[in-house]
Amino acid sequence: MAQRLAELYPTAFVTGASTGLGRAFAEMLLAEGVRVWGTARDPARLAELARHPHFTPVALELRAGAAAEAAFQAAAVAAGGAFALVINNAGYGVFGDFAATDFAVWQEQMEVMLINTARLAHAALRGMRAANRGALVNISSLAAEFPLPFQSAYNVTKAGLTALNESLMIETAGTGLVVLDVRPGDYRTDFEGSVRRPAGATTPRMERAWAAFGRMMLTGPEPAHAAAALRRALLRRRSGTVRCGRFFQAVMAPLLSRLGSLPLRRRIQAKYFDLG
Repeated sequence: MAQRLAELYPTAFVTGASTGLGRAFAEMLLAEGVRVWGTARDPARLAELARHPHFTPVALELRAGAAAEAAFQAAAVAAGGAFALVINNAGYGVFGDFAATDFAVWQEQMEVMLINTARLAHAALRGMRAANRGALVNISSLAAEFPLPFQSAYNVTKAGLTALNESLMIETAGTGLVVLDVRPGDYRTDFEGSVRRPAGATTPRMERAWAAFGRMMLTGPEPAHAAAALRRALLRRRSGTVRCGRFFQAVMAPLLSRLGSLPLRRRIQAKYFDLG
């Protein structure tokens, strides 16, 4: 009989569980028999998931770092002291010209998605170390390798999370802990709708890049595809990198990046976003 995730990770904490990839992760874990604590800024958005007897909704605002950590710690106590699995998935995008957009917009995104996510990862690992078991999953992005045009702070936060994950893999080697750096590509979610576009002048290049971004989101795989990739990685019970998404993004692009030159990679990326 195939092993179920609940045998390895009986409890899980998932941020950003109301929609998109976070929702798919939560649904996959519930189907595996895992008890899931899922977060959203507005718990009402978790009402459908909350119908499941093994799901507990948690109100969590990632912009408030200390309050977010307190919400996590309270949920951990309810789960028995520490979560066996933590998935840091919550985040958002900002599309705009770096210099033309007020710097406070970029600063806020980096604080929310990198600093405060790292804060939750820090709290999660402390609990896992005490039990010498558990898995920490920080959702990065293929944007860490292939930056999205006009989304500079998003690229920085995802590259930072990937660097954090790589550091934690080294620090936890030889222990009972697993660290996964998950790098999704474009998926058919409502992420595009949650991307903020600060007021200001746009250019034809920006509009072409935005249109290309929208097309890729609409034609990407369903979120369940990413959840299946995460499930396979968790069952392997070892730290590592998980690239997932359409074949070109998750397989061919990294291969071309390793084999080709940096100028070639930049040309391909510009063509991909209709900027060449």
